[in-house]
Amino acid sequence: MPWIARGLRDGIVTTRYPHRPDGYGPTFHAVATVVPTAPPEAATDPAVDEAIAACPTRAITADGSRVHLDQGRCIACGRCVDQAPDVFAFEPSPQVAVLGRQMLVVPERDETPAEVAAARAELASRVRALRRSVHLRHIDCGSDGSEEWEIAALTNPIYDVQRLGLSFTASPRHADVLLVTGAGALGMIGPLRTTFESMPSPKIVIGVGTDALSGGLFATTYAASGGIGGELPLDVFVPGSPPSPFAILHGILLGVGLLPNGGER
Repeated sequence: MPWIARGLRDGIVTTRYPHRPDGYGPTFHAVATVVPTAPPEAATDPAVDEAIAACPTRAITADGSRVHLDQGRCIACGRCVDQAPDVFAFEPSPQVAVLGRQMLVVPERDETPAEVAAARAELASRVRALRRSVHLRHIDCGSDGSEEWEIAALTNPIYDVQRLGLSFTASPRHADVLLVTGAGALGMIGPLRTTFESMPSPKIVIGVGTDALSGGLFATTYAASGGIGGELPLDVFVPGSPPSPFAILHGILLGVGLLPNGGER
């Protein structure tokens, strides 16, 4: 049989993540970020002004002294990187999920470590009972379809989420984690809330993709609510347009407390 020969030739293709890092490197484009070595005068750099004007989702702001980039709005188009490569670059790691919306604004604004620690502790206390048997329910609230492809990839032999005790369920009554994609289409807000209310507690809600976090390119359209953050209490935020399967997996494992290092970014 051909699959036997293929298996002998290719060997084990399933990733060892999260116990071992995968082969992502500097060429990986997750979301844009502000480089740590950006000079203080970057906020007044004409190239930054051009990047702000070129950003289709208004993810970049300059307050006179610092440049900030909201990764929850970034669609990874790369225009800012092209306009001001000394200030902006692509995040090389797929581990971009965070536990707070403001943590997606880089460089981070004046957040207190105590607030971050409190959010992490509260989530950990809720999911302690889930352990290694976690059921996922996905609902599309106006996605362009790209996030759905990445979520579907989680079940293939490369990622094989079932090896980690994660499985998808069609019923919200059996679900522990709700994965939400899409810009918050107004016609889906009711079904989204019904799904959330049907899930047993404890439960986790993960916003997957820029559209879900901020509306993305659809934020100002008449048919969308500008993301689902205002509709449900989000626990984990996974930026990207779309986020890679590794980024989504990182967000799930971060939410259920199964990351070896505790999920520090």
